[in-house]
Amino acid sequence: MPATHQTSRRAFLAGSLAVGALGSRLNAADTRPFDRKNVKAGAWQIGCYTRPWGEHEYKFALDAIAEAGFRYVGLMTTKSPTNLIISSATTPDEALRIGEEVKKRGLKVANVYAGDFFSADPNASVKALRRMIDASAIVGSPGLMLAGIGDPKHHDNYYRIVAACCDDAAEKKVGLSVKPHGGGNATGPQCRNVVEFVGHRHFGLWYDPGNIYYYSDGRLDPVEDAATVDGLVVGMSVKDYLHPRNVDVTPGTGKVDFAPVMTRLKKGGFTHGPLIIETLARGDLPTLLAEAKKARRFVEDLVAGKIASTRPQ
Repeated sequence: MPATHQTSRRAFLAGSLAVGALGSRLNAADTRPFDRKNVKAGAWQIGCYTRPWGEHEYKFALDAIAEAGFRYVGLMTTKSPTNLIISSATTPDEALRIGEEVKKRGLKVANVYAGDFFSADPNASVKALRRMIDASAIVGSPGLMLAGIGDPKHHDNYYRIVAACCDDAAEKKVGLSVKPHGGGNATGPQCRNVVEFVGHRHFGLWYDPGNIYYYSDGRLDPVEDAATVDGLVVGMSVKDYLHPRNVDVTPGTGKVDFAPVMTRLKKGGFTHGPLIIETLARGDLPTLLAEAKKARRFVEDLVAGKIASTRPQ
């Protein structure tokens, strides 16, 4: 990441942003992610995002995720005007209806991806992110995962907006996180810079090993990258990768060596929390259901220690 992005805490607090006071802040050295006191050590919430069913209305995804044996769901893409289930345009009433649909199927929301909120107007950006936080709280999600921003010109202001909303998210018990997603947050070290820039314990890292490969064009092994994110990880998109640049892969069938990735993340403090499958091999609805079941069994075996490393010994 360019040195201009590694803004000191003093420069960060001095930065001009027309959104009022940023609220109480922690010391920048304290970048521990938000607490998950209701989750016992060793307890994993294994779920699936709606993304594989993105060409269909979200109720199809919820039906399939429940039928595949999951208890947790991540709300992401769907067939809608925004291509998302939750966005900054989602009203409280819509969020309430979505939450009820989730409950009907015996599911719990583990995470929400609600798309972009950033614009040239800082006040509008804060309002948009806060609407996303509100919608996440209404559907019962403990987390809202952000993708970051690719344009380096807007990097600092983007994360100032995030910082301005961390206290509000904490009050509503919605943890904010960023995932490896290209641009200034493509690798573990870059994501660490981002988390330290924001400097709030309610903002952490949502790890994504498939994206580590994807945004490095297959060159950076997530087993190695995982060693750079100790103390930051609050959840994980269980995503695999096949070269060249393909993440529509059922976990356990691609290049990611999940066993050592998990071992390294656990060593760094990620010992419990959400493991949400983000992508599967493409196919029709019956195929997606079969792949979802296969992926669930893979992750269950992974956390049970039944999956061995695929690396040559």
